[in-house]
Amino acid sequence: MTMKVDIRKLSFINELAKVGTNGVADNMSKLTGENAQMEVTKTNFIAVDDLEAQLDPGKRVGVRVRLLDPPHGHILVLFPEASAKKITAIMLQDVVDDMAGVSGKMARSAVEEMGNMMASGFIDGWADVLGRGIDTAAPQLVYASAGDIAVRTAGLGGDDLALFFDSDLTVPSYQIEAEIYAFPELEEFVEMVNDIELTSA
Repeated sequence: MTMKVDIRKLSFINELAKVGTNGVADNMSKLTGENAQMEVTKTNFIAVDDLEAQLDPGKRVGVRVRLLDPPHGHILVLFPEASAKKITAIMLQDVVDDMAGVSGKMARSAVEEMGNMMASGFIDGWADVLGRGIDTAAPQLVYASAGDIAVRTAGLGGDDLALFFDSDLTVPSYQIEAEIYAFPELEEFVEMVNDIELTSA
């Protein structure tokens, strides 16, 4: 596979990352009633073998969502364990009075629902920019170190390189943190970017 990405294409890729994270922040703000802030901290092509060294070694819980339409690939939404507990409380606050009685299954379901909602916000942002629908598979719950999850996810595409969107979400009032990583299939993604630029030139 030949990868050719010039400066003009990088600006479009950065715009996709920004639009996606805005969608996440909007969804989170609606849920919490607070002003969620999301920042794209890194966007680059990286060797899958080097990916783990870029990430915090701490444990994460979250979801992996597979894109069923171009550019295919996966979106990861990961939470530090402390944030996952706060998310469980937010998602279940209208359902249970005593969080101590929440089962592990209910907690996992709450995190899965929140992660899927955030991933949907990211993907909807991409769909708007690209002018096409992007369907997704059911979210898969993941729990491991951030590096391990990311490397496994990048490896599902079968490429030696990954297009790595690293974004951080914060909801200050709730002290929630989250990370979003996007791993589109590179060949499809680059072809799609080229087509967008050709039609808009």
